[in-house]
Amino acid sequence: MQSYTIGQAARLLGVSPDTARRWADAGRVATHRDEAGRRLIDGGDLAAFSVELARAGGEEDPSYTSARNAFPGIVTAIKLGDVAAQVEIQAGPHRLVSLLTREAVEELGLEVGMEATARVKSTNVHIDRL
Repeated sequence: MQSYTIGQAARLLGVSPDTARRWADAGRVATHRDEAGRRLIDGGDLAAFSVELARAGGEEDPSYTSARNAFPGIVTAIKLGDVAAQVEIQAGPHRLVSLLTREAVEELGLEVGMEATARVKSTNVHIDRL
């Protein structure tokens, strides 16, 4: 079975290597050392842990949504109209733009520079405040 370094596991889980290391130190995911002394995670253990994280919603409170494609990022632009609004999020190399109501932007308290998650389902983009 394939094993993964802490850095590889972090990349696959979408977290920093420091976060993956803290999880391993806390015993949340089992590790072992290779002959070079590097800490490794067995592929089966990593797969089970990734499913556990997804079910728990990661480190945040669980999110109840049917939109599975999440793009965490930063709000880079907001254009408010009388009724509608346009919100732009930069999520890594991805720029996502969502059209939503002005009321929704105000209720979420969205502002340029804050963290937010764009959730994509079919042709809709949903914005979640972190």
